[in-house]
Amino acid sequence: MSRLWYGGDYNPEQWDPAVWHEDADLMRRAGVNLVTVGVFSWSSLEPSPGQYEFGWLDRVLDLLSDGGVSVDLATPTASPPPWFSRLHPEAMPVTADGVRLTYGSRDTYCACAPAYRDAAREIARALAERYHDHPALAMWHVHNEYGTTCYCPLAAARFREWLRERYGSLDRLNEAWTTAFWSQGYAEWDDIEPPRKTQYLVNPTQYLDFRRFWSDELLAAYLEQKAELRALSTLPITTNFVFGGWVPVNHARWAAEVDVVAIDHYPDRSDIGAEEQTAFGADLARSWAGGKPWLLMEQSAGTLNEGQRLHTKEPGRMARHSLSHIARGSQGALFFQWRASRGGSELFHSAMVPHAGADSRMFREVSEFGSQVLPRLKEVAESKVEADIAILWDAECWWALQGTHLPSSSLDYLAAVRSAHRHFWRAGVTVDFASPDADLSAYKLVVVPSLYLASDETAEALADYVHEGGQLVVTYFSGIVDPDAQVRPGGYPGAFAELLGVRVEEFHPLEDEVALSSGGRGRLWSEDVRAVSAEAVDRYAGGVLDGKPAITRREVGAGTAWYVSTELDDETAAGLLGLSASPVEVVRRRSSDTTWTFLLNHGDAEVVVPAEGTELISGEAVDGELTLPAGGYAVMRSSRAR
Repeated sequence: MSRLWYGGDYNPEQWDPAVWHEDADLMRRAGVNLVTVGVFSWSSLEPSPGQYEFGWLDRVLDLLSDGGVSVDLATPTASPPPWFSRLHPEAMPVTADGVRLTYGSRDTYCACAPAYRDAAREIARALAERYHDHPALAMWHVHNEYGTTCYCPLAAARFREWLRERYGSLDRLNEAWTTAFWSQGYAEWDDIEPPRKTQYLVNPTQYLDFRRFWSDELLAAYLEQKAELRALSTLPITTNFVFGGWVPVNHARWAAEVDVVAIDHYPDRSDIGAEEQTAFGADLARSWAGGKPWLLMEQSAGTLNEGQRLHTKEPGRMARHSLSHIARGSQGALFFQWRASRGGSELFHSAMVPHAGADSRMFREVSEFGSQVLPRLKEVAESKVEADIAILWDAECWWALQGTHLPSSSLDYLAAVRSAHRHFWRAGVTVDFASPDADLSAYKLVVVPSLYLASDETAEALADYVHEGGQLVVTYFSGIVDPDAQVRPGGYPGAFAELLGVRVEEFHPLEDEVALSSGGRGRLWSEDVRAVSAEAVDRYAGGVLDGKPAITRREVGAGTAWYVSTELDDETAAGLLGLSASPVEVVRRRSSDTTWTFLLNHGDAEVVVPAEGTELISGEAVDGELTLPAGGYAVMRSSRAR
């Protein structure tokens, strides 16, 4: 059955049972059909070791089932109860500064602690035994936003085991870590520690390996709980990925181990950047999923958190953000949370039912979207998002840049990738993200933004892609180091120098913008590029690099490889990529003979756009053009003649 999920995190343990019945009524009004239950309920489910209190959860699940609301049942292991911390002080996390944290918040545990792993498996097993055949159950939700990092002795011991498996010998580790620098050579495995705070700079490869290890260790913890659930249930199992400036795990690798890729997405800007980030997160999630279902598991209904202040979403903005995710492949739109908390650490986190209650603009918008808009879009659930352009994305590259003393503090991998994505978003062009080891043959264009760390295999695959007719755009500070985070000698851009036909001897980080001969501007970074077998298509105009190539092009086999040695202004970048600005966000989903076009007007003025077919939300036929009011949205269905 085609359907789109709608709902959010539901925390009934925070409320009197009388409120549960009101919640059930309001959920029906709002069109809610899926809620996540139990994410932070460990102390309510297991108030003392081995003593379970399932009665309240029984009543909640029965009530939801009677109301036609399905449940994504969570294991509550992201927030161990106070008794666990008292009984197992060794399981409290230690920061990079060497400070052992105490209980009092969420995520206060070390994933390497045997006591924590045992307790997590036990509560997962208990939930599976009791609820595996409950009629409300639709999905299992392991943990919440895996990412807590620890540097304690238990973590150090597991890190050493991981290193033994990766390198096999200390000689190989010393070589990879360049331990001859600063007299860091290791003669005993037990001398190796996590990259805790030290006198000056940490070893960059040690830092990178610890990030790799921690992602793998958290994945092992997830898989242990998954095994407990799978032993008794065939329903989908997932965990919610968190993405933003903090990326604790390699989501592309984790995606293979979940049945549904689920993301939590919270933009940190209140201007149009929030819409850009929304599309970015959705495209990443769809790409991680690789064809399997994915779902927006959390978003904020009513606010945008800029860090220093909460910005209230304008009328219609919640709907447009939700539709942007659905347009890009999500099987629905969920929120954190259903009802705003009266107390606790996130009491001002917005919710579907705000503190003002059901008689509020927020709940009216939530209800209208869930009960009137989404039911008219359920036919899109089985369609696919198509893209013929890819942007390379690599978590390990990002980690490598975070652990390295760079030529400029302005170098930012996430910002570079977002910049590449933004150019296409503003032109109404949908793109995929691809891992460096992905098959790229289906894409007409691949963009490689600041891929600082690149393997020989990646370089070879990109060369093959271009030889076979692909169009490749590589941007500055790419191909510099290998997977050991060691610089490739012979000149930059290292791994890609031969393919691109350029050689760079020196970097010139920029404080101010620099002019280009085309009339464009470069910022942040520049390089002294020598075109060896490439053609210069734009040059620096002025400054120490006056007349030197800024952008080059090289014909390779049936394709073309471009190199961009600076951060281009938006107009120049769009021209290079052959893009023109779109007045609205445009995304298309397709089945064999039908196309659904999502049109989202994020501006403050009415826009007329070409359109043909049936507008699903209004049910009206459109012939030629459609007027979108300021902040408006539409979904067009059109069919191709057979």
